[in-house]
Amino acid sequence: MESKKNFPRTFSCEFFPPKTEQGRANLSVTIDELGPLRPAYFSCTYGAGGSTQDGTTDTVKEIIRKGFAAAPHITCIGSTPEKIKTLLDGYIAFGIKRIVALRGDLPTGLDQAGHFLYADQLVAFIRQQTGDHFHIEIAAYPEKHPQAASIQEDLLHFKKKADAGASAAITQYFFNPDAYFRFVDDCAKFGVTIPIVPGIMPITNYKQLARFSESCGAEIPRWVATRLEGYGDDLEAIRAFGLDVTLRLCETLLERGAPGLHFYTLNRAEPTRTIWKQLRL
Repeated sequence: MESKKNFPRTFSCEFFPPKTEQGRANLSVTIDELGPLRPAYFSCTYGAGGSTQDGTTDTVKEIIRKGFAAAPHITCIGSTPEKIKTLLDGYIAFGIKRIVALRGDLPTGLDQAGHFLYADQLVAFIRQQTGDHFHIEIAAYPEKHPQAASIQEDLLHFKKKADAGASAAITQYFFNPDAYFRFVDDCAKFGVTIPIVPGIMPITNYKQLARFSESCGAEIPRWVATRLEGYGDDLEAIRAFGLDVTLRLCETLLERGAPGLHFYTLNRAEPTRTIWKQLRL
């Protein structure tokens, strides 16, 4: 199973909004260190119900100030059309051309989803309000969204998002390339033609990775988990093994035709930079 379409390849990196002055200073250094790699853009996440809206906007401004393209995330659940429209207008004023459109999670303490229930409604709203101004990225789940009842249901939801006007998709991270290529093939059978860029999580901390994976439904292959567990607290061994696993995954994806890579940096430069350089991107 190979990716059969010849999309232009896009390489990008993702940050989250820092919550402290030290975090902001660290992220500024990370942007400076990753900038020379010339990614297509830096994206920035957005908390449940817009809970990190100011942080996202500040981070996006910092990315633009440093001379790079930015792609802010927008989540719609728990929000209103008026709030989303205000955000879009602001981003247009900043000169932003990319948006990552997501459903998101309800903020703590709220039990009403609000006007938007699903990401396809958000994508359609963005298109309605802004036409073709934005290149809209959506989320994809090669191993199934954790809340979907089945792979088939998940594929139908993904098709709705794509058909609503999405330009491309970024996947949840994964470690099994066959899961990705099977997903791409299944999407093609459903008539989904947009590029689906693999999301890459460099392995640097096993406990953190296991926690993330449990919440998002990403599967850590048994042989990888066993090796990582065996290293115990040997962080150097974990990072060396994790680098090798991630690098081989990226090589396989690109060799088999993936339309780029999107790195979940966790606001750290070195793991992504090392992989990027070894791939000779």
